[in-house]
Amino acid sequence: MTALPVTSSPQTDAMTMNTAPANYQRFTPLQRAARYLVYVIMLASLFASLRTVEVIPEFLYDAPTQMADMFERMWPLDVAAYPGTIHQALMETLNIATLGTLLCLILAVLLALLNARNVMPSRIVNWLAQTCLVTSRSVNSLVWALLFVAIFGPGTIAGVLAVALRSVGFVGKLLAEALEEINMGSIEALKATGASMPSILVKGYWPQVVPAFFSIVLFRWDINVRESAVLGLVGAGGIGVVLNDAMNLFQWQLVATILVSILVVVLLAEWVVVRVRKKLI
Repeated sequence: MTALPVTSSPQTDAMTMNTAPANYQRFTPLQRAARYLVYVIMLASLFASLRTVEVIPEFLYDAPTQMADMFERMWPLDVAAYPGTIHQALMETLNIATLGTLLCLILAVLLALLNARNVMPSRIVNWLAQTCLVTSRSVNSLVWALLFVAIFGPGTIAGVLAVALRSVGFVGKLLAEALEEINMGSIEALKATGASMPSILVKGYWPQVVPAFFSIVLFRWDINVRESAVLGLVGAGGIGVVLNDAMNLFQWQLVATILVSILVVVLLAEWVVVRVRKKLI
C-alpha cells in the first residue's frame, strides 16, 4: 500500500501559527528606557552626594583606631555615678516622655476626628486638620525643643512641649485612619435612632477604635522615651543634659554608663509596652 500524502489546509496553518510561542516582553522600550534613566539619576545623585559630603580619607582610615581608643577610655563603667547623677535624669526623661504623650492626646484626638472623612464630611476642615498633622510630623523633635527652649528657657517644660507637638501628627494620623476603617453599620443605626453626636462618638466610634488607640499610644510612648533621651543635648531636660556635660568634659567612663543606662531603659520600655498591650488588647 502506498501512503497518502499529507496535505495542509488553511485552517491547520492558522492553528499552527496561533500556537507558536510569542516573543513576550515584560517592559516596553519606553519603560526600559525610563528604568535605565532612574538608575542613572540614582548613580549621579550618589556621586554628587559624595562630593558634597567631602569625606577626608585620612580621617576615614583612622576611624577604627579612634574608636578603639574611645572604647578603652570608656572602660570600666563609672557605676558609682549612677545614684547621684544618672538616676534622677533618667526619671526626668521618663516623665518628659509620659507627660508629652498624654498632652499630645488632647490635640491628636481632636485633629483625628476632624481629619476622618466619615466623621467630618467637610473637605475644607479635613484639609486644615491634615495640614496641622503634616506640620507636626515634618518638624523634628529637636527643632521643636530648640524653639521652646528659646521661648521658655532650658528645662523640662521645653522637652514636654517638644515631645507633645512632635507626637500629635503621628497619633492623629494613625487614629484618623483607624476611624475611617470602622464598620459604619452601627453608626448609621445610631443616627437612625436620633442619637446625638457625642453619643455616636462614644457608643459607635470609640468601641471600634479602642484596640488601635491603645496600640498607637503605647507605640508612640515607646518612641518618645527614646527621643526624650536626646532632647537634653539642646537644653530641654532629661538624661541628655548629663550626657552632653559628660561629653564636653571628656568623662568617657560616665558617658559609657549613661549610654548603657539609656539602653536598659529603652529595653524596659519596650518590654512594658508589649506586656501592657497584651493586657489591654
